[in-house]
Amino acid sequence: MTRRRPPAAATVYRRRGTDVVTLLATTALTVLCSWAVSSGDVSPVEEAVFDWVNYWPDWLEEPLYAFQLLGVLGMPLLVAIPALVLRRWRLVLALALLVPLKLLVHGELVKGLVQRERPGSILPDVVLRDVPSAGVAYPSGHAVITAGIVVLLAPYVRRRWLAVLVALALLNSVARVFLGAHVPLDVIGGAALGAAIGATLNLLVGVPARGRGVRAPGAGRRASLPARGA
Repeated sequence: MTRRRPPAAATVYRRRGTDVVTLLATTALTVLCSWAVSSGDVSPVEEAVFDWVNYWPDWLEEPLYAFQLLGVLGMPLLVAIPALVLRRWRLVLALALLVPLKLLVHGELVKGLVQRERPGSILPDVVLRDVPSAGVAYPSGHAVITAGIVVLLAPYVRRRWLAVLVALALLNSVARVFLGAHVPLDVIGGAALGAAIGATLNLLVGVPARGRGVRAPGAGRRASLPARGA
């Protein structure tokens, strides 16, 4: 008698305490960074770190320019394509919502409250590499996008891949400083804000519980064989 394949386990979704902690911690960091830059000035320490990165050799421009593209506004929608193929519907929804939330919270709320100009307008001898010299720089929108994506993908990937995602987000922020678009607190504040948005979306849509699933009654049991002579 042919054995029947047991039904596949259904994914269980939950709201994690980890995302609550992430939301609280990154919100606090965003507030702290916003307070630190509210005067519009750049501290000597921050300027020194900016100069060190901004004066790196020019041959790094091409690879770092590529890394900064990871923070463009459409990146969450590109990441949502494989999630759509894999039928991770909640992840697709969260990635799609990241774009308007970034525009609202970053563009309207934080930039409306805290305005610090780009390095080319407030610091001397800035090396600008195909980035604007004027405009509001805090917080970095690129950092918002990359950090938000990392937090949204974290529940779905293994630790080694999460480490790769974090490294890519860090390279994106470093690239923005190297190119002359932002000073360090711009990208730190942006990353904190993006992580807070990502944690909020995780709490809103739920994330898969690792190692847990709901099976149909009798799933996983071997089909009973008829007794001899039956």
